[in-house]
Amino acid sequence: MFTGIIQTIGTIQAVHRRGPDIKLVIDPGGLDRGAVNIGDSVSVNGACLTVVSLTDNQLHFDVSAETVSRSTFACLSKGAKVNLELALLSSDRLGGHIVTGHVDGLGELIERKQVGRSVKMRFRVMAALSRFIAAKGSISIDGVSLTVNTVEGHVFDVNIVPHTLHETTLGAFSVGQKVHVEIDLIARYVERLMSVENTQVDNTLDKALLAKHGFVGTEDQE
Repeated sequence: MFTGIIQTIGTIQAVHRRGPDIKLVIDPGGLDRGAVNIGDSVSVNGACLTVVSLTDNQLHFDVSAETVSRSTFACLSKGAKVNLELALLSSDRLGGHIVTGHVDGLGELIERKQVGRSVKMRFRVMAALSRFIAAKGSISIDGVSLTVNTVEGHVFDVNIVPHTLHETTLGAFSVGQKVHVEIDLIARYVERLMSVENTQVDNTLDKALLAKHGFVGTEDQE
C-alpha cells in the first residue's frame, strides 16, 4: 500500500528482457538505501514491484508478463526516470490517498498548458476507466497522487504545482506521453457492490447493503 507521495526519482540502469518478462535494474537516487530489503514492495511509476536483489546503489525487480502487458515498462530504456515510493508504514501520515500499486490501465497526455506557476494537464483514458473518475476525486498518475479538476467524457484534467513538477517525473511530460493510471480504491469497491452479477442482490446502494458487506457496522444503520 502506498500514498502517491513520491519520495525520489530513480534512474533505469538496465532492462533485461527474458521472453515475455523483463528485469529492471534501478538506481534509487535519493531513496534511503538502508530502508530497502529484499522482498520489500516499491512503487515504480505507480506499479507495485518486489525487490528481488540488491547491489551497490541498485535495486533489481522482476516484472511479470501480466504487468508488462498492462504497463509502459517494456518501453523503458537505460537512463529513463521513474517515480519511486516505499510501501506505507502503519505509523506514516497518509499525505496523498490510498494507492495499491495495481495499474488499472494506461492514459495519454493530450494537452499541457502553463497556468500561472502551475501546469494544467489533460489526459485521455479508456472508457472502462473514465466512469470511475470524478471531479475533485483522487487519481494516481505514474504513482503520483493527484486531484481531478474536471471530467469530460473520457478526458480529465489535473493541476500540477511547481513542487510536484520538480520532485516527480511529471515535469518532463510532453503531449503523447503514456502513463500508468490507478483509479481511486473506493470507486472500485462501490462499483462492485452495485453490480447485480457480483453481489446477486438488489443493486440499490443503501446502509443495509453496505453493512452486509462490512463497510459499516450494523449499529450505523440506526
